[in-house]
Amino acid sequence: MITFEHVSVQYAGAPAPSLHDVTLEIPEGELVLVVGPTGSGKSTLLRTINGLVPHFSGGTLTGRVSVDGLDTAEHRPRDLATVVGLVEQNPSSTFVTDVVEDEVAYGMETMGLDPTTIRRRVEETLDLFGLTPLRARSLRALSGGQQQRVAIAAMFAAGSRVLVLDEPTSALDPVAAEEVLASLHRIVHDLGVTVVLAEHRLERVVHHADRVLLIDAGHVSELLDPAEAMLRSQIYPPVVGLSRLAGWSPTPLSIRDARRRAATLREALVDTAPSAVTDRRATGPGDALSLTGVRVSRGSRVVLEGLDLAVARGSVTMLMGRNGAGKSTLLGAVAAQHGLAGGSVRVGATRRDPHALSARERIHAVGLVPQQPELLLYTDSVAAECEAADADFGATPGTAWALLDRISGGISPDTHPRDLSEGQRLELALAVILAGSPELLLLDEPTRGLDYGAKKRLGEVLTGLAERGTTVVLATHDVELAAEVADRVVILADGEVVTDGPAREVLASSPAFAPQVTKVLLPQTWLTVAEVAGALARIA
Repeated sequence: MITFEHVSVQYAGAPAPSLHDVTLEIPEGELVLVVGPTGSGKSTLLRTINGLVPHFSGGTLTGRVSVDGLDTAEHRPRDLATVVGLVEQNPSSTFVTDVVEDEVAYGMETMGLDPTTIRRRVEETLDLFGLTPLRARSLRALSGGQQQRVAIAAMFAAGSRVLVLDEPTSALDPVAAEEVLASLHRIVHDLGVTVVLAEHRLERVVHHADRVLLIDAGHVSELLDPAEAMLRSQIYPPVVGLSRLAGWSPTPLSIRDARRRAATLREALVDTAPSAVTDRRATGPGDALSLTGVRVSRGSRVVLEGLDLAVARGSVTMLMGRNGAGKSTLLGAVAAQHGLAGGSVRVGATRRDPHALSARERIHAVGLVPQQPELLLYTDSVAAECEAADADFGATPGTAWALLDRISGGISPDTHPRDLSEGQRLELALAVILAGSPELLLLDEPTRGLDYGAKKRLGEVLTGLAERGTTVVLATHDVELAAEVADRVVILADGEVVTDGPAREVLASSPAFAPQVTKVLLPQTWLTVAEVAGALARIA
């Protein structure tokens, strides 16, 4: 179905090819997962399949990519649209209509299909993807998971036999992610559609994959069995890390399979409490953030209603909850990006109102890294961004670059920000904000596009900041990051706090937000592989 023959891609000015001599064949009706570090070439590989590389991205492509017999070098993306559909990380940016049913029908209308065929396909597709109850809903009123399903359904209805997805669950809560993956599983297994997707949150998707491609620095492996790929990969989910620690063979990829092998491990840990090997930071004195009766409206919709929250200085607090619960709006209200319809926000020991501060005063009190980090980037190179941040915040020259080097593990200073991967742009934006040394650091979905190594570095940075007195508040769906670094977890629903407590207590008791290690070792409340490894070392 999809064939790569000695394919290489070189972008102008790049020190090395983004893809290097890729030769492989993806058969029809397979779900293929592309796994690799941030910036390894995953997005470039995906975009060669529908011709966006090189027709729109620039660069030089050598070799041959063919899809269903069509050479992508000779056929532009519009010519391949009936064969290949690309679903981006943010599907709402690709919608062209306002209503679910209209969006599903739009692609077929542009192809000139007759109304009877369009009506039949729309009905079949809505039923297949569980969207019939939503058919008349505004696309803007849908949750993130529902929007992803609409985007996939629209591509499928247009007749695409190949679906290419870039980080389809990165911004979704766990339940919404399962809805999207269940839809993909159905069309692959029941209808023979070929799906190629890149995803950093392997804990969500690896057990759904038929085959896995490993990619590193542009070098792509042959198609691998998922269990074999996880043995070879330097990037793997916690359940695989637990398997490596316990010596299980074959490697389990799902919670169910891991639990079947975990009885001996649970028995070994039964007399060792997680708290004995956990060294959570004590939070500092006083509240760094206080919200009292906060009410925020977005248009005609009330997003936050009477919300009370206090966050201790030097702590790491995770805001969690389903898509649309109000997490991003809460961060925006604290950063004075959204006006208050009621209540008050106070930050710092002096209890300042961020809405009353000047912009220059506010950047040292509250720093916000948004979901779209490119909004903070405006120069033509990474080095220039860092220099501009130092100048804007009055920091010592080299401050932002030193922070970036610590967070990223190495980004070329001459690279244009638009040429960075999603994860690298986020790392650069974080370094820019940290150059202002804010007392309160807010991050909105900071792990979108980050591999496990990058997330570990991010966690170490956040932990270090908290130990030095910076207060960190994150809105995230990443339960594994919460398990690693959170002191406290606050779960929102419909603009209200429904759960608030210590991270272990909240995560271990939640069927939706429990990390993989917890699910495998229940009823024990271990959160991470590192905790288990520490306990086993103590026992030995």
